[in-house]
Amino acid sequence: MVASNNPTVGRRRLGAELRRLRQASGLKSTEVAERLMVFQPKISHLENGRRAIGPRDVRDLCAIYGVTDEQVIDSLMEMARESGRPGWWNRYGDLTNSVYIGLETDAASLHTYAPLVIPDLLQTPAYAAAVIEETIPLPAAEQAAARLKVRLRRQHRIYDPGCPLRLWVVLDETALRRVVGSPDIMRGQLEHLNALSDEPHITVQVLPYAVGAHPGLSGQFSLLRFAGNTKAGVVYLERFTSDLYLEKASDVQGYGVMYDHLQAQALDPDHTRRFITDVIKSHIDAS
Repeated sequence: MVASNNPTVGRRRLGAELRRLRQASGLKSTEVAERLMVFQPKISHLENGRRAIGPRDVRDLCAIYGVTDEQVIDSLMEMARESGRPGWWNRYGDLTNSVYIGLETDAASLHTYAPLVIPDLLQTPAYAAAVIEETIPLPAAEQAAARLKVRLRRQHRIYDPGCPLRLWVVLDETALRRVVGSPDIMRGQLEHLNALSDEPHITVQVLPYAVGAHPGLSGQFSLLRFAGNTKAGVVYLERFTSDLYLEKASDVQGYGVMYDHLQAQALDPDHTRRFITDVIKSHIDAS
C-alpha cells in the first residue's frame, strides 16, 4: 500500500482498506463504534474518506480488527499521516468543493452533464471570472480572486502531458446561449470550447432544445472514475453551500446509464462543433 500525495484520495484509499479489514474481522460498524466509544457515523465517515484519521486511531482500529502484522500497521499509519497533509488547494482558504477537487485531481475519467454553464475545466479566464462574480452574492475581491486561481489551476489536469484527464461533456443548449459576462466573452468561450473539443481526450456534445425532455432535466452531475477500477466511481452533485457524493454501486450504475442516454440523444461531436459555430455567430450579432 502506497500513500497518496492527494490527501482526499489518500483518505479514501485508507478508508477502503480499513473497511476491508473490518469486514474481514466480521465486525459491524456499530460494534466498532461501541468499542471506540464513538458514534457509528464517525466510522462510516472514516471508511468513506470524509474524515481524516490519525495514526493512533489507525493503530487502535488494527487492534480491534486483529491485525498483528507490523508492516501492514506501519503502512496504514503512514497513509494516515499523508492523508492529513493539506492539498495544493488548501492554501486558498476554505472551499466548499475541496473534497471534489481532490477526487478530480486523481480521477482517470470524468463524465459531466452541464445544463446551465460551461463546466469549470473548460472555462476561459474571462468566462470563469464572470461566473464567479455573478453567482456568488457580493463576493469579496480576495474571495473571487482565490476562486478564480483555484479554477484555473484545476484545468492543469486536462493538460497533463503524462496522463490527461479523459473528459466527456454533455452541454444543454442553454449553456451556449446564456450570455455570461458579455457577448464578446461568450464568443471567446465558445471558440475555446470548439478548440478543446478537437483534443483526442476531450469529447463535447450538445443537447439542443429540439430534443425536448431528457434524463438530465433533474440537474447537473458528474461521474468520476479512477484508474485500476473501471466499475467503481463517485457521482458528484454540486450545491451552493454543500455538495453530495454518491458511491453506492447502484447509484454509480444508475447515473452511468443516465449519461449513456444523454450522449445518445445529444449531437455527435462533429455536429456539435458546427452547432457551436452557429451559436458563436449569434453572439457576434448581439455584440
